[in-house]
Amino acid sequence: MPRLATALVALAAVVALAVVLTRPSGTSDKARGEVFLQPAADAGPDPFTVSTASDRATPPPPPSPPPTASATTGPTPAPTATRSVSGASPGLYGGTKSLGSCDVEKQIKVLSAQPVKNEAFASALDIRPAAVPGYLRSLTPVQLRWDTRVTNHGFRDGRATPYQAVLQSGTAVLVDDRGVPRVRCACGNPLRVAVPLKADPKRTGQPWSSYQPSRVVVIAPSVTIVNKFVIYDHQDRRWYQRDRGDHHGDHDKPVPPPVVPPLPPSPPPDTSTGPSGEDPGTDTSPGTPTDGGTDTDTGTPTETDRRRDLDSGTPSDPGTPTDTTTPQDRDRDPDSGTPSDPGTPSDADKSSGTPTDTATATVTATVSGSGTGTATGSAGTR
Repeated sequence: MPRLATALVALAAVVALAVVLTRPSGTSDKARGEVFLQPAADAGPDPFTVSTASDRATPPPPPSPPPTASATTGPTPAPTATRSVSGASPGLYGGTKSLGSCDVEKQIKVLSAQPVKNEAFASALDIRPAAVPGYLRSLTPVQLRWDTRVTNHGFRDGRATPYQAVLQSGTAVLVDDRGVPRVRCACGNPLRVAVPLKADPKRTGQPWSSYQPSRVVVIAPSVTIVNKFVIYDHQDRRWYQRDRGDHHGDHDKPVPPPVVPPLPPSPPPDTSTGPSGEDPGTDTSPGTPTDGGTDTDTGTPTETDRRRDLDSGTPSDPGTPTDTTTPQDRDRDPDSGTPSDPGTPSDADKSSGTPTDTATATVTATVSGSGTGTATGSAGTR
């Protein structure tokens, strides 16, 4: 009898574990149903740091005539299809020749002086707190040329609180070696790739004059390392290539206007498998490509986060990813929440051991809407 009771206790524990394993990864319906509009220079809610954006960097002009003004808060017109652009696409980013859009050393200094914020910043990007300075120095300062949806993170109650946001064209960001925005410089917030939205998400914040939901893009990681970024300078209307990790544009070189093929047609709307967004449309400003770029990756946009040694080499092929290294570890879906409603961090604690003389029970648990998980529990016998 004691042996049976022990086995039942173990069985109950296994069922509980199966429920946890098959539950969604902390992404709330509330977060997926709301998106915050963030103008280029606005710090936004719960900023990590003071602005580290360069005062001298000039945001690019809107890429199209302003649409009719819309309400401050409300649903988007209809569910839209995912429109992703590879982080390696020439013309995806802009900037000013020989001028970085962000002060990387200032960002490092501010975070280093506040260990709690530094730890929260690191956790949002899946890196160690001690690795933050090196990680930031590996990034490249540029400006967005399209309104771009991301997973932003505010700092609240000692932790990073994720939420979906659309960043205005002209926003100063730091991008990684796959062309993915990782830091928003106006607030020092860590960024990750956007997650899927529910149909008709609520839009919060004041839209800027050129904002159109159908022109928002999601930036997907390049399948290869980007060693040279081809950027457009709206001040002198010329194209330049910027080395990866060049914080001041010291080595910016003029290049011919790149040939940017048109984006592929939008797939049918699917709010369950990818972030919502649509055709970024046509940029009519002089010297600007007709499209936001070509999505060279296939499948749903995913992030590539890797703890790695930072390499400083730069090959000579302009505007082209020259390292054929394939990402080894794909990013997990970020937890989502809102700036005013911090989520609970989801930690996966793993333990191992080798029981002796045990009775083993295997349970398959099905959780509504989450899938099926199988787990094994063991009860000791005497």
